[in-house]
Amino acid sequence: MAQTEIHPTAIVASGAELGQGVKIGPFCTIGPKVVLDDGVTLVSHVAVDGRTQLGAGVKLFPFCTVGLEPQDLKYKGEETETVIGPRTQIREHASIHRGTVTGTGITRIGADCLLMATVHVAHDCVLGDGVIISNNVALGGHVEIGDRAVIGGNAAALQFVRIGAGAMIGGLTGVTRDVIPYARVFGTRAELLGLNLIGLRRRGLDKAQVQAINAAYKFLFTGPGVFAERVAQVRETYAGDAYVQEILAFIATPSKHGILTNVAGAGDDEG
Repeated sequence: MAQTEIHPTAIVASGAELGQGVKIGPFCTIGPKVVLDDGVTLVSHVAVDGRTQLGAGVKLFPFCTVGLEPQDLKYKGEETETVIGPRTQIREHASIHRGTVTGTGITRIGADCLLMATVHVAHDCVLGDGVIISNNVALGGHVEIGDRAVIGGNAAALQFVRIGAGAMIGGLTGVTRDVIPYARVFGTRAELLGLNLIGLRRRGLDKAQVQAINAAYKFLFTGPGVFAERVAQVRETYAGDAYVQEILAFIATPSKHGILTNVAGAGDDEG
């Protein structure tokens, strides 16, 4: 079995649980309720605190912080949690705060994610698997991001915003409403550019499947009549399309801010 390695300058509190092959580099600090699963690597100058679990193979780079108290004035020291899934990488100076009792009580990041330098993930956020977040992105509290979404550099998401699976958010974009799965979004005030067609193809969908989803998207957001009526018609027309039904289920889920419907273009410039 791989041996655990702890640099002599690191501070590991009594009570912390370390799996096989954990590597803790210089000047790291580990709190007493932290669990590091097998193969976790803390490169150097990393702080992990609170009731926090890092999944197998997670790698934290210098000066990132995980599981510290949330930036929420209502927080009074309650014992809340942070969980990061296997093989996720957290790059330099990123910060991930624990949950709050006024939220879900847990901040959760899925498996195989990449959070680049200086990303901030606020309390009670939930990120799915395979999410990629570029440098300097700020997520407000309670933000939800679906599997394999991509967030461009310097973007920001308002608290309680939902970003659907496979969505792509452009750099410098401010997201203040929920973004449907597989959408492409850009702009200081976010606008829909169409679907993330490249992402859909990378999922193994053939041309006919992608065209069907794109047609449903276009009707939903640029078709005649009121939005609710278009949703009902798409639900009937595409009853057998799992991807379209996923988008409709996302739209039907209760929302704090509503669904982003501002369309910047025709939505087919990739097609």
